[in-house]
Amino acid sequence: MEISVKDNVVIAIREYRVEDFNYIHHLNSDEQWNNLVEKKDSTKSAWNNSSIAYVALHEGEIIAYIRGLTDQSITLFICELLIHREFRGKGIGDALLQYVHGLYPDTRIEMLASSTSHTYYEQKGYRPFYGFRKTFQEH
Repeated sequence: MEISVKDNVVIAIREYRVEDFNYIHHLNSDEQWNNLVEKKDSTKSAWNNSSIAYVALHEGEIIAYIRGLTDQSITLFICELLIHREFRGKGIGDALLQYVHGLYPDTRIEMLASSTSHTYYEQKGYRPFYGFRKTFQEH
């Protein structure tokens, strides 16, 4: 699916393919999402097993992605949404969120935000919620 965003940038949104992972890994590395980078094999497995896994391409190059999980009825959880720095502010994140939410319009979107991204989501009408997190190793 092709979408025109700000500044006459045209992106194509398509499902993730296994061969996309190296580009995703590079985006994660550039963003210094070190947990995803250091756990490369686990990150790749997460992509291969996610029900929501889409990339955005501009002129054939992956410039953004969205990954998440859904029960298809109530919750659509976005695990990661990342836009290449050069393409931020053009509406690509909005386009990806609208695209995947359109696939499951009866669900609510839930996601985690970083200390730098929370204002973006608040400006888009998302409201904060309270949650907890614990890994198995933290027992």
